[in-house]
Amino acid sequence: MTTPSDSALAPEPEAISSAPMTENTFVATAAGNDDPPAPIRGLRRLLWWIIPANLGIFLIWGAVPGILLPAQVTEFDSANKYVNLLIITTIGSFASILAQPIAGQISDRTRSRFGRRAPWIIIGSLAGGLALTGLAFADSLVGLVIAWTLVQICYNFAQGPLSAVMPDRVPLARRGTFAALSGIGLMVGALGGSIVGSMFLHSIAAGYVIFAVISLVTLTLFVIFNPDYSSREIVPEPFRLVDFLRTFWVNPVKHPDFFWAFTGRLLLYTGYFAVTGYQFFILTDYLGIEDPATVIPILGVLSLVGILISTIISGPLSDRIGRRKPFIFGSSVFVGLAMIIPMVSPTIEAWMLMTFISGFGFGMFQAVDTALMSQVLPSAKSFAKDLGVVNIAATLPQTLAPAVAGGIVLSVGFIGLFPVGIVLSILGAFAVWPIKASR
Repeated sequence: MTTPSDSALAPEPEAISSAPMTENTFVATAAGNDDPPAPIRGLRRLLWWIIPANLGIFLIWGAVPGILLPAQVTEFDSANKYVNLLIITTIGSFASILAQPIAGQISDRTRSRFGRRAPWIIIGSLAGGLALTGLAFADSLVGLVIAWTLVQICYNFAQGPLSAVMPDRVPLARRGTFAALSGIGLMVGALGGSIVGSMFLHSIAAGYVIFAVISLVTLTLFVIFNPDYSSREIVPEPFRLVDFLRTFWVNPVKHPDFFWAFTGRLLLYTGYFAVTGYQFFILTDYLGIEDPATVIPILGVLSLVGILISTIISGPLSDRIGRRKPFIFGSSVFVGLAMIIPMVSPTIEAWMLMTFISGFGFGMFQAVDTALMSQVLPSAKSFAKDLGVVNIAATLPQTLAPAVAGGIVLSVGFIGLFPVGIVLSILGAFAVWPIKASR
């Protein structure tokens, strides 16, 4: 398992700054549990703009690996679609493992009048759009592998710096709310991507280009309307390759809280996306739906309703009561138990019910876990890099899930997906109980 480093991600004790942080003293001295300087244009604007920013990226993650890419692979070589998709997504997922930490390291060390994050958010979205356009015209297995890998790398260069906005600019008391709003953009994007993506099943290339344009526009507007402090006066830390390589390991004995938080996220995400991320083939080959485009929009709406209800409630409520752990535990149980339904009843109605319940649980998890993770980061000097490593637990399952699911289906059939999802989700619930730093 890929995990963060001992030194880079050790939880820090609660700290209250004796004086307000400035943009420079914050980067030099603060940790994830310190309040950052107030955003230049105000917190309220930042809270609302994170929704379309995440939407622009996660529309792609919702539409491409679960809907458009399987359809494109099927058109390319129907007889070997499972194996080909397994190859493409596995290679792409390993690229994404490295992309966010590297992007974060570069972002943390960037010095510009626009701050540390803005240049890479724009560059990543622009390069990602070009790579997505290239994927639209790929007509061989090698071409698909190269194009999808570039898509993963480029958009992670935008997503990594964007994820650092929370510890960079959001006070502790509002992080549950920010995480909830961020989660709304994330999940509306992921599920909206599956809905909109299904509309382009007969014109895949056009879908890729449209998603690329949407991402570039939303991220550019986020940067314009939410400017960051200049980072030109900040002295960069010396770069040591050995220290960077160590960020991919965490000692569970020295840092048990972060280890268990990371493990819980990895388990739940893997369990959830191993099933939902394989929806296209489940609908066609397990439930016998001849035209998935007729039901995918309905499923997306059901999941979205469940996610929005739990996200809107859970994030602000966790801020109010000062507890994160019960929400994370409850969410994992919801996701795991929901998967029993289509396993015992392989019907579209059962799949719809599972979609709503698992969406409710996943939204609860997303709203609270993001806030929890932001508070254990050790230093503002390396927020983006550390979050890039943390996000491996979220991005890896989303990109690798189709490959994992494909291996299970090839081995034991579709019925084997659901027990795996159930077990991983429930284990994710129990992983949070040993955490001592958060209630």
